[in-house]
Amino acid sequence: MERMTIDEIARAVGCPGSYPGAVDVISTDSRSLPEGCLFVALEGERFDGHDFIPAALRSGAAAAVAHERRDYGPGTVLYVKNTQRALMEIAKAYRAKFSIRCVGVTGSVGKTTTKEMIADVLSCAYRTLKTEGNLNNEIGLPKTLFRLDRTTEAAVVEMGMQGLGEIAALADVARPDVGVITNIGVSHLERLGSRENILKAKLELAEALPDGAPLLLCGDNDLLSRVRIPRLDVRFYGIENPACGLRAKDLREGAGETSFLLCGEFGELPVTIPCAGRHNVLNALAAFSAGLALDIPPEKCAAALREYMPSGMRQKVVHWRGITVVEDCYNASPDSMRAALETLAGHPCTGRRIAVLGGMLELGAISERAHREIGAFAAEKGIDLLLAYGGDACYYRQGASEGGIPAELFGDKEELLARLREEIRPGDAVWVKGSRGMRMEEILEGLYKGEVVNE
Repeated sequence: MERMTIDEIARAVGCPGSYPGAVDVISTDSRSLPEGCLFVALEGERFDGHDFIPAALRSGAAAAVAHERRDYGPGTVLYVKNTQRALMEIAKAYRAKFSIRCVGVTGSVGKTTTKEMIADVLSCAYRTLKTEGNLNNEIGLPKTLFRLDRTTEAAVVEMGMQGLGEIAALADVARPDVGVITNIGVSHLERLGSRENILKAKLELAEALPDGAPLLLCGDNDLLSRVRIPRLDVRFYGIENPACGLRAKDLREGAGETSFLLCGEFGELPVTIPCAGRHNVLNALAAFSAGLALDIPPEKCAAALREYMPSGMRQKVVHWRGITVVEDCYNASPDSMRAALETLAGHPCTGRRIAVLGGMLELGAISERAHREIGAFAAEKGIDLLLAYGGDACYYRQGASEGGIPAELFGDKEELLARLREEIRPGDAVWVKGSRGMRMEEILEGLYKGEVVNE
């Protein structure tokens, strides 16, 4: 972070007066308070940052931001109406210091993988900052922007949301000049009520773009394919929709990679990405389109995508004791579950294909039907065994059993783990996936520590 004066910060958050000093670190974590930092006291469900302001000032913080008036002892305290909103205002003022190309990414599923691919593409031509992990909300996005410095040439900023107005607020701070919307699914349907409302929320990103800016949309998505915004340069990418300006065809999946022919105004270009699945091809198309929007030659975009490496627990392939394990525990929705099962069905293996699925959360009234349909889809794709855990996963079992494949339900992870160890043998492919709240990585941790019965 480049240095900001306390006066600059005070003006950004609407505090009258004159304040001495400057900061080059802004912290919201009471456990990490470097001397001379600005401490923004956020209030959460299980903590209140205001309780830590006295200690922060005593340990050398240059100033603190608070919305509760207390006796914090000696030191500079900027009083605001809401500290969370103040954090966003400080980030907005800081972002305004930099003239960079900024890509904003949102969507129901795939936005984190797409963000990572876009960052890889842009990094071949620009010094690029990206959102780390999934720090994509009103706290995470400022933390990303505070990492901007004089050497930054481009940024890729992921934007998540739970309801209407949230993408608009994030985009107002990040000021993107290229927008990417990966798809409109059913994530957050419980809160927003319809896919049309989800589309409305995601299109808040488009409203924040300047006139003539590129807006990159998945043309294979039924709702996004209908979007028309005359003031923007709307570009579609896809596999199925022939109207897309950027298309992938002749997809060929191998062991842990997918090759395809990319078609656009530049002609045809062979591309290979080191991950499997049509959904990842769509993510790669979004990244390629972002590269073109920022004037990167097609060949350089393709070369950058070849070097992409999946991060975290997003379809990370692990070869363990002769078994292929796909760690996909980051999150789940009906769309991403279908993509995972379709990819598992096509995954080359000499043994069985086993799906270990945790429940999907935040689906509201459609939860029962969605889980049953995923179970039926697993059967349709010929998955050999489905082991289900948590939430409404009992409906996975119903749908799978009705479709004619063996499926078992577990209310305890240790029981599921024991059954999985009994079932797997070298040559099998095991895909572990569920909503973040299911913590399916605990099954993986237990699996790697234990023994395989049928080795």
